[in-house]
Amino acid sequence: MGYISAAYHKPERGTIRMVALTLYHAVPSRSSSVRWMLEELGEPYEIELIALSKGDQRSEAYKAINPMGKVPALRHGDAVVSEAAAICTYLADAFPGANLNIPIGDPLRGPYLKWLFFGPSCIEAAILDRAMPRKEEPRRGVLGYGDIGTVLDVVSGALKGGPYLMGQQFTAADVVVGSALRFGATFKLLPDVPEIAAYIARLQERPALQRTVTLDGELAAAAS
Repeated sequence: MGYISAAYHKPERGTIRMVALTLYHAVPSRSSSVRWMLEELGEPYEIELIALSKGDQRSEAYKAINPMGKVPALRHGDAVVSEAAAICTYLADAFPGANLNIPIGDPLRGPYLKWLFFGPSCIEAAILDRAMPRKEEPRRGVLGYGDIGTVLDVVSGALKGGPYLMGQQFTAADVVVGSALRFGATFKLLPDVPEIAAYIARLQERPALQRTVTLDGELAAAAS
């Protein structure tokens, strides 16, 4: 495992600020979605590089952090969180000043949580099924997502209320859902849906995502 300081959002001169956020990260992997979330937060963070090709993820040291032996994982002080959507949810609540969550008590918290779960359980599952088709078509009722057309129709319907899933407010849900959709679009695993393409294009314009792409590109180049 390799350690890289990535505290891009530095405190003002004359102040001391401890970096309490560490992302266990590999490129390319799902952990890029959490790096995007961290860039949106604007908080200092550090990166512990996990070399998947070298088997770092299977080391006893790393499995003590994430027993699944995969990235991402996040350490925040004494807290350790794994699973990308859970990490994004945690960060949004831990740093409410970034306005990336819907707080407890707000009726919109329900739909917001729905999208955070919908990303990995429906969108990602539907996309991966297209990437690795079965020999026999499964019964729709046994699939948690139903079919990819329904999944994308649900996302498209939500986007009619504004540029983002929660209307005008960009949230952690857009990071989670947007990351899955960007993956699908990159590998041409999504049907052509204009509303989804426009949503992805809006997300690509966010400076935090652009920084993430650049920084991860630098890591990938250094590793090659």
